[in-house]
Amino acid sequence: MKEGSLDAPTRHPIDWQSESYYDEEALDAELRRVFDICHGCRRCFNLCDSFPKLFDMVDESADEDVEHLPSEGFKAVVDACTLCDMCFMVKCPYVPPHEFDLDFPHLMLRYRAVESKKGETGLADRELAKTDRNGKLGTVMSDIANWATSESNGLARGLMQSTLGIDKRAHLPAFADIPLTSKAAAGLPAPNPQAPGFGRKVALYATCYGNFNDQTPGDAAIKVLTHNGVEVRVEYPECCGMPKFENGELAAVAGAAERVAAYFAPLIDDGWDIVPLTTSCALMLKFEWPLLHPGNAAVKRLSTHSYDLSQYVVALSKEAGLVPIEAMAASIGVHFACHSRAQNMGPKAVEMLKLIPGARPAVTERCSGHGGKWGIFEQNFDTAIKIGRPTAKALAKTNPDYMVSECPLAGPHLQQVMALSGSGTVPDRIGHPIEIMAKAYGL
Repeated sequence: MKEGSLDAPTRHPIDWQSESYYDEEALDAELRRVFDICHGCRRCFNLCDSFPKLFDMVDESADEDVEHLPSEGFKAVVDACTLCDMCFMVKCPYVPPHEFDLDFPHLMLRYRAVESKKGETGLADRELAKTDRNGKLGTVMSDIANWATSESNGLARGLMQSTLGIDKRAHLPAFADIPLTSKAAAGLPAPNPQAPGFGRKVALYATCYGNFNDQTPGDAAIKVLTHNGVEVRVEYPECCGMPKFENGELAAVAGAAERVAAYFAPLIDDGWDIVPLTTSCALMLKFEWPLLHPGNAAVKRLSTHSYDLSQYVVALSKEAGLVPIEAMAASIGVHFACHSRAQNMGPKAVEMLKLIPGARPAVTERCSGHGGKWGIFEQNFDTAIKIGRPTAKALAKTNPDYMVSECPLAGPHLQQVMALSGSGTVPDRIGHPIEIMAKAYGL
C-alpha cells in the first residue's frame, strides 16, 4: 500500500446505530492505535491543539509511548478537536484507502458520541446546539438578546462566563429582528430575463446562522443570483445539526438529515438546486449526512444537488455565463475556511472573485481558530486567538482593500484576533465573498 498518493481520501459510513460503536473498550483500543500512528508521524503538529496536547502527553509520560498512557488523559485531546477536518483532508498520509485506515476527526466524533449517550455532554454545549430554539427566541427579543450578549455588557457577559463558561471577551453573533425567511416571504426580486442564466432555479437553504443572525450574505446572494437570471426562493426547514454533530448527538443529526432531505425532495424533483448560505451546512448536506444515512436515497440525492454558494456562482459562470461585471480594481484577502476546504472543490471563493475584472484576490489557507462554538468557551478562547493569529497576519499582510471568509463565524473572530493582537487596522467587516460580487455589480 503506497503512502502520500494523489488518490482522494475516502470515508467510511458512521456506524452510529451499532452497539459496537459505543463500546468503550473498543473505543479505547482504537484511540491508542490511532494515537500511536500520530505519535510516530507528527505531521499535524501545527493544526489544532489536539495534536500538541497528544504529543506533549506522550513526551512527558514516564515511558514516552501511547501504550502506557492513562485513558482519562485522552479527553483533553478530544476536547481540543474542532472537527475542522484539516488533518484528514490535507495532512494525514494514512487516511483510507491506506491500510492504516486513519480518520482522526471521526474518531473524536465517536468519543463524543459515547459521552453524549452517557449524558456527559456539558450543559452549555447542549443548549447552544439548540440553534432553532435559540434563533426563534433571539429574533423575537433581539434588542434584549443583543444587549445581553454584547462584549461591552460586562455584567451580563461576566454572569455568562461564570455560569456557562462562555468567555466574556468572545464575540457572540447578534440576532436579526426577523428571520430571513420572513423577509423573503414579503417578496424577492424577479430573475433578470436578459441574463444568460435565466431559467435556472435556486432554493437558498437559509441555515440557522443565515436565517436568525447575519443576513448580509443571504441578501447579497439573492441580489447576485436574481441579477444573473436565477429564480430564487429562501427555505429553512430546520438546522442542519452541525452544532449537535460537534457534540456527538448523532441520532438527532440523523433525524434532521431525514427531515430536511424529505423537505427538499419535491423541490429537487421540480428542478431546484439547493444552495446553503453557510459553508459548514453545505459540508453537512454534501458529505456528513450521507455517511450517517448511507442507504437513504433522499439524503444521497440532496447531497448531489447541493452546492456551496461560491461553487454555484462559479458553475453558473461556466455553464451559462454571467451578466457582465464592471471593473473593480481592488485587492481582496480571502480566508479559505476549513469547511470550504473540506468539501474538496478547491478555492471557489477565489475563483468567483476572479470573475470581477480588476479584482486581485489572494488566498490564506489557515484555520481561523474559532471552531464553531468551541472557540467561545473560556477554556478555549485564548487558544482560538493563538491559532487565528498567523491567519489574521497572513490575511492582512498586503493591506488588502477587502477581507472575506466563507465561514460566517471566522470573519468576526479574525477581527477580534486582529484587535487583540494590536493590528494597525481592523476592517469594519470580514464578510462573505458574495458580498464583494454584489458590490461589484452595484447591487
